Amino acid sequence: MAERHTATNEASRAHEGHSHGHDQHHGHDHGPDGCMIPKFDTRDLLIRDDIMAKAKEIADMIYTSEEVKHYRLAEAQIKGSERVQALIARMKKRQKELVAFQSFQNQKMVDKIEGELVTLQEELDGIPIVDEFQQSQADINYLLQLVMSVIRDTVAQKLDVETDNTEDAPEECSD
Repeated sequence: MAERHTATNEASRAHEGHSHGHDQHHGHDHGPDGCMIPKFDTRDLLIRDDIMAKAKEIADMIYTSEEVKHYRLAEAQIKGSERVQALIARMKKRQKELVAFQSFQNQKMVDKIEGELVTLQEELDGIPIVDEFQQSQADINYLLQLVMSVIRDTVAQKLDVETDNTEDAPEECSD
């Protein structure tokens, strides 16, 4: 990622330094009042190093959260449970058989295997550690969605505030 970031920075600096005619695409638009409005191609957007550092810091904080600790503990217990692993293996085998019988259009066997899969899933769901594992997955997903929502809402709120303030700004661009 750092190599791409550096290469993109160098390309941007090189682009800024050369002259070009108006008939070429050159990264900005001239508005009706002559303002230069930059346009970005998503492939070329630069991600500031400080933003990436904060994102990694947040990721580390999430990784060391109680929710992730609980998830990792439940995952280890599931991997170490012979009963859970045997049920999962049986379910995978039956799912493969189900696909085969569906391709042969054998509805009687499809129905039978689907019933067995429901029974196996109910047995699996009845194991407390499986329920804990599923709940810990949901907790982590909620945490991630909450972080994303806070970032999105904060940026949107700040953009709305800035948009409201720009109404009072002069219409001419002057640098």
